Amino acid sequence: MRYPITALWLITVCAAAPACAGGGPLGIDSRLSFDDRGIWARRYQDALIGVLIAGEVGGAVWEGGEERFGRTLWQSIDASALGGISSVALKYAFSRERPSQTADPNKWFAGHGAQSFPSGEVTLTSAVVTPLVLEYGHDHPQFYALELLPLYDAVARMKVWGHWQSDVIAGFALGTAAGYYAHSRSGTPLVLSVMPHGIYVGLKKSW
Repeated sequence: MRYPITALWLITVCAAAPACAGGGPLGIDSRLSFDDRGIWARRYQDALIGVLIAGEVGGAVWEGGEERFGRTLWQSIDASALGGISSVALKYAFSRERPSQTADPNKWFAGHGAQSFPSGEVTLTSAVVTPLVLEYGHDHPQFYALELLPLYDAVARMKVWGHWQSDVIAGFALGTAAGYYAHSRSGTPLVLSVMPHGIYVGLKKSW
């Protein structure tokens, strides 16, 4: 079930590229018409990231890691950390210029200040939702709707010239891979394993 949704996600992002697009590693990269209004405004993108981080951390600490939901949230935290570290490393390695810096999507290895590839925010949103989708999607198909969050963020980042099309696709792939890894590994989630006992059992039980 997840694979058709992933394909739809990629098709939607690619469809956002104008017909004349022809740059970047996939040949689809070009600037969208700049739009920082309405739902695409940068403040809403920032709000989404803030809500996701607060939700996963707050929910994980409250629930603990002994029950299904809490454990899944801790897996999301693991995925967020892994995806975040990986995306930062790739940004410095490739140092690609953003659409706000150049109209040429082939400006790679530009040095300091060029950090377009991959999209860190799309990596984060994908990393947060993937363990939840994998854990609950089969039994509760409404959880697949969480995939709309990285899709929204991907389009929004392109509209404000924060990223190219291939940046957000790479971010989605990286975040999804991190989420899959965090969800599939056995044992206690990594970040939870270094937490004190009160956090492990959850604040709702500690109180």
